[in-house]
Amino acid sequence: MKQKTILYWTLSAVLYLGVVIGGYSIYASTSTVSDNHEMGGEVSDDHSEANQEHSGETDQNTAHENDEINGHRHEADHSTNGTGTVNVNVGYRENKITIDLKDNDNKAPQLEVSHEKVMHLIVVSADLKDYYHLHPTEQGDGVFEQEIDLKNNSYKVFVDISPKDLAYQVSPVELHVGEGHTAHRDNQLQVDTVLEKTINDKTVELKTDSLVANHPTTLTFVSKDGKPDPYLGALGHVVILNENGEQFIHVHPVSDDATIFNTKFNQPGIYKLWAEFKFGEQVNTYPFVIKVN
Repeated sequence: MKQKTILYWTLSAVLYLGVVIGGYSIYASTSTVSDNHEMGGEVSDDHSEANQEHSGETDQNTAHENDEINGHRHEADHSTNGTGTVNVNVGYRENKITIDLKDNDNKAPQLEVSHEKVMHLIVVSADLKDYYHLHPTEQGDGVFEQEIDLKNNSYKVFVDISPKDLAYQVSPVELHVGEGHTAHRDNQLQVDTVLEKTINDKTVELKTDSLVANHPTTLTFVSKDGKPDPYLGALGHVVILNENGEQFIHVHPVSDDATIFNTKFNQPGIYKLWAEFKFGEQVNTYPFVIKVN
């Protein structure tokens, strides 16, 4: 009887202990899942918040990029609507060159002053012998005029301007005067073997460090009769054309106290340049023919 009682209580204790352990395990498991769910929710919320912040930054960046893109498109549309380019028309009648500048909306562009003038007009004959650097008078509504007596010939005209907020590239404009036209492509320029010229008793020598296409070139002009005087906001001006008059280069000195010019030739070939220097009240133009390898 006593042994049965002990066995009974032992089994009861084991059963009770099993119930307690089982209940605790269920509780712990439930609590862990709950805690993990809550932690997962917090992480998810933080991640979501971070994503929202990142998304906000992305949206702002995207909006900024879109603004830049839209601004660029607006600018392109602006150009397309007629204010992005300048159309140049050149005529000659009764010893007068007329230049008419209009944008695509047929409005006169605003020109910025460059080297003391709003327009530098370069006129060169087909044989590259006659050279003129002019500054036409503004007549209004984009029209400029320049009186000049041109011989019967073909000419290339270069309208060198700086339109405000407009795209523009100097390009040759054909101008035919009278009969007997010749073409620039018929030129047979002879390269100068001596790069020294005397104009109005003032001698200038040209020195070059390199005449190789697609490499920087320094043109140094040495005046044998004293330093030139400032002319149009610089110590000199150099205009360069290739043999057929299609490539136009207009450069100025690298500093205010030296007649040194930096440039670059895109293609090999024969080029003619005109260097303009002022001595007293006289502006001398020194022509040189050079070969670029």
